[in-house]
Amino acid sequence: MDYPSQGIGAKRIAAIVVLLLLAAGLGAGASYYLVSPRTVAAATNTVTSTSVSTTTVTGGVSTIGTVSSGASIDAVQIYKNSNESVVTVDGFVTTTVSTFFGAESVQEEVLGSGFVMTHDNANYIVTNFHVVDGATNMTVIFWNGDAYPASVVGTDPYSDLAVVKVPSAPASEFHPLTISSSSSVQVGDPVAAIGNPFGLSGSLTVGVVSQLGRTITEATAGNYSIADIIQFSAPINPGNSGGPLFNINGQVIGLTTATVNGSQGVGFAIPSDAVSREIGSLIANGTYSEHAYLGIGSADMFYQLAQANGNNVTYGVLIEDVVAGGPAATAGIQAGTKQVTVEGQTYVTGGDVIVSINGTRIINHDALASYLEEYAVPGHILEVGIVRGTTAMTIKVVAGARPPPPTTSA
Repeated sequence: MDYPSQGIGAKRIAAIVVLLLLAAGLGAGASYYLVSPRTVAAATNTVTSTSVSTTTVTGGVSTIGTVSSGASIDAVQIYKNSNESVVTVDGFVTTTVSTFFGAESVQEEVLGSGFVMTHDNANYIVTNFHVVDGATNMTVIFWNGDAYPASVVGTDPYSDLAVVKVPSAPASEFHPLTISSSSSVQVGDPVAAIGNPFGLSGSLTVGVVSQLGRTITEATAGNYSIADIIQFSAPINPGNSGGPLFNINGQVIGLTTATVNGSQGVGFAIPSDAVSREIGSLIANGTYSEHAYLGIGSADMFYQLAQANGNNVTYGVLIEDVVAGGPAATAGIQAGTKQVTVEGQTYVTGGDVIVSINGTRIINHDALASYLEEYAVPGHILEVGIVRGTTAMTIKVVAGARPPPPTTSA
């Protein structure tokens, strides 16, 4: 999906995350860690963090993450095999704050996580885009404390991915991890996460995959959906962003990227398939431009909204807005025209409802966004099933490419 309309979304978890994620990186929702602020001008600034309780896993095979099939995760072995591959990404961002003396520039140190990956026989660090966005004087700190200057090779805000190089580090510092396809991940699979919460390097947590195909929204992605997200229960905190999420075989199936503020065990990870799909372009071109785009604003359908919209289906995606000249508008998909209030939320009704793409049932925003991310690229002809009033029809839409990512750096 392209973007959820403003003010919509009381019915979906993605909107809850949107409200609580720190789009600019300055709050508990973002999972990187702002360390001590350093003033560029003559101002002082204090960053405080709320203390949190964490679960420490000790022993051999952890029973946390055991599923009904009997599969369990050997957290100790995964840590032994993989901890040397996880790094700290350190940099500085400059922000403007209001003080008694007026606007002042403040420089803050940002810590995130990352891991070593090999592509075309060269070593790189993979992390989240929001960890490096606007960062200067970057360094990568390896497990043993060795630190080297680093620079960004490529970024994709739409997948919250970044690739970093550390050219002066010797080959002995790099211990590449194995990437496994996230397409084989199932709800209930045990997982382990290693990262640097609150700057506490090499921290391990375990849990299970809670759900697949989620979407989250961050301002660094211009409020477009970051799709096909893995939801998991291993606790993560600010500083974990960009760290690896492992399966029971110690293979990377995702990058931990976000958590819901105040939640217990609700974390989100960018799937490893996104890394595999994009890393070549990120390294070669510095960006990735193959995200499919429909040019719509929408809301999840539910029973009461279907009644207000005059539909006989209670699932799908209600089209509230179409971008003029965009793929959906060009194909003839119609947006709503009348604002109504349903269960305390404002919606624009009268528009088409997307219920399928290429024969795949689309039940909500998450399903649409995940389908486009996994199976569509710009130029693909999509058979979009819609309901207009009580009439079902199919419209062919040629997928476009998302506009260039917004610039959010200071």
